[in-house]
Amino acid sequence: MSALLKGRRIAILATDGVEGIELTEPRRALEEVGATVELLAPQAGSIQSMDHQEKRESLPVDRRVSEADPGDYDGLVLPGGVMNADKLRVDPDAVRFTRAILDSGTPVGVICHGAWILIETGLIRGRILTSYPTLRTDLQNAGARWVDEEVRSDNGLVSSRRPADLPAFNSKIIEEFAEGLHLRKTV
Repeated sequence: MSALLKGRRIAILATDGVEGIELTEPRRALEEVGATVELLAPQAGSIQSMDHQEKRESLPVDRRVSEADPGDYDGLVLPGGVMNADKLRVDPDAVRFTRAILDSGTPVGVICHGAWILIETGLIRGRILTSYPTLRTDLQNAGARWVDEEVRSDNGLVSSRRPADLPAFNSKIIEEFAEGLHLRKTV
């Protein structure tokens, strides 16, 4: 095991309906390089992960997002899953937490439908990112420049389209989390 991210604390924000592999694979990759990873959710207990439309495993929640301090984390991962992303983007605590992380320059990794919550933060105007293709118009309407790429990094904001992109996504989030804070460019 590498110690590249030893001492770094990374949050994964998700809820019921999360695409399981988009949570478990980044978590595994981050832990393999020494990061401490915490699963945050709107509710305590556990969340139901999915494999597309089929239920997968229940995952234990480490902390409610309403109780988490964004300043305690060195990175944030936003996995996809349509139900997960749709629930998080209307949860005020999830949006507040995500906005504070983005605004501070803390690196963020987002994959697939996870990008919906970024729109709610109001902080993606002028940013370049990718996502599941059906989010293209939503992201463009929020002022982002959408690209169809396996992985895209824009000043600490790492994005990918789908589970097939996970190897590139995991590699890039590890790199960005190792770099640390990124000064946000104002547009």
